[in-house]
Amino acid sequence: MKVVIAEDLYLLREGLVHLLRAHGLDVVAAVETGPELLKALTGDPPDVAIVDVRLPPTFTDEGLQAALEARRRVPGLPVLVLSQHVEQLYARELLADGSGSVGYLLKDRVFDAAQFVDALRRVAGGGTAMDPEVIAKLLASNARSAPLGRLTPREREVLALMAEGRSNAAIAQRLFLSESAVGKHTASIFGKFDLAPSDDDNRRVLAVLAYLNAQP
Repeated sequence: MKVVIAEDLYLLREGLVHLLRAHGLDVVAAVETGPELLKALTGDPPDVAIVDVRLPPTFTDEGLQAALEARRRVPGLPVLVLSQHVEQLYARELLADGSGSVGYLLKDRVFDAAQFVDALRRVAGGGTAMDPEVIAKLLASNARSAPLGRLTPREREVLALMAEGRSNAAIAQRLFLSESAVGKHTASIFGKFDLAPSDDDNRRVLAVLAYLNAQP
């Protein structure tokens, strides 16, 4: 799997390079500015990109803007944002096209290398990987949104865990439910989001994107 890294801090950038290579991934570029990132993502698109939101030269939203422009040129290009803060506007903008293959993790909450690599692979495969704190911020701002307003409290809990990329079995373990009960909740969520029967993995991604994109 080919990976591009965009991070302006030298030690973190090199640390990511060594971590990913140790897990058998091919880091094809490690850049520190927005223009470099756009070039790396569009010249020979990687399987996934790890992007910091704030990059030189402006240190505002250079990384995100480069990633968004790359996704416009290469639809569905997988992007995992690795940020220091929860930026609701940035998360919404990244998710706005509804195509999946996105993630948003917080730097100071990544504690396990294997889990980080698993999240990266999930994004590369078309899924989502969202930090619970990012989800909580988005959920708080969208508490009265439709169709979120039609979900029961338990369904909202299940959907939030789905957004983290958890399977039904993992959700069942977390919420102390049976796997069949979680299956009933997910089916109800799909129905309330008007997601027609199709590949279940695809419906999970669509439900998560609808959840994260809901407007207040």
